[in-house]
Amino acid sequence: MGLVQALLPLALLLMASGLAAPATADDPGLAVYWGRHKEEGSLREACDTGRYTTVIITFYNVFGHQKGRYGLDISGHSVAAVGADIKHCQSKGVTVLLAIGGQGGEYSLPSSQSAADVADNLWNAYLGGRRAGVPRPFGDAAVDGVDFFIDQGGADHYEELARLLNGYNKYYRGRVGVLLTATTRCSYPDHRLEKALATGLFARIHVRMFGDAQCTMSPRYSWEKWAAAYPGSKVYIGLVASWEQDSAWMFQKDLYYEMLQFVRNLPNYGGLAIYDRYYDKKANYTGEG
Repeated sequence: MGLVQALLPLALLLMASGLAAPATADDPGLAVYWGRHKEEGSLREACDTGRYTTVIITFYNVFGHQKGRYGLDISGHSVAAVGADIKHCQSKGVTVLLAIGGQGGEYSLPSSQSAADVADNLWNAYLGGRRAGVPRPFGDAAVDGVDFFIDQGGADHYEELARLLNGYNKYYRGRVGVLLTATTRCSYPDHRLEKALATGLFARIHVRMFGDAQCTMSPRYSWEKWAAAYPGSKVYIGLVASWEQDSAWMFQKDLYYEMLQFVRNLPNYGGLAIYDRYYDKKANYTGEG
């Protein structure tokens, strides 16, 4: 029996987490990380599956070390094509975020000035700002927010970056235009993001239920600590899509019986965050057509 056939039928998982019915603002979401493998297909193709409510572009992973030096790594995808795809996704109601950090790259925030410089670059290069001399890799397309996926370096000054990015919402005529989210390690707390999360500015937290041996022993207990600590944020269950990625991969039936049936009714349960699009497409974990 193959991997897909071995999984619990997707309908049960989606019914359990509230994703089977047409989405509303209060329904759980299904986020996916895109940009780690050229073979995963385009951003447009991911959105056209109709499965995902959020796509997180990975990664903006060179910043802070040297003023004026910023870098984006989306694994060989044509950057020129992404802008039109972002607009296409947004036209279908899919939220598009840009993740900063990641497991590789050269990034840190060594000072308050570096936080200010990075905020300025993100605003003018990827968000709603425009300034002469600042290249916009995605053209006139603007992402909907920034995901803090900080997996190396120290914790200092990310809280300043969060406040500065949130401050740009004043330019959006009364509506929030820069959504802030965070992708954290599973074991609570994540010391690299603790100060930033303490600002209370993060609408969502994606808790990675993988890459952490301590968490694997009691994943629901670890996730519930996050949900309890940040009642004002929607907290997502972060999952790998294939057994090839990490030993913490879960069969869909295990996800339901070990986690979803207990946490789906918590007021700040946010949904699922799948890492990543390439493996989700390969393994058909979320059951697209």
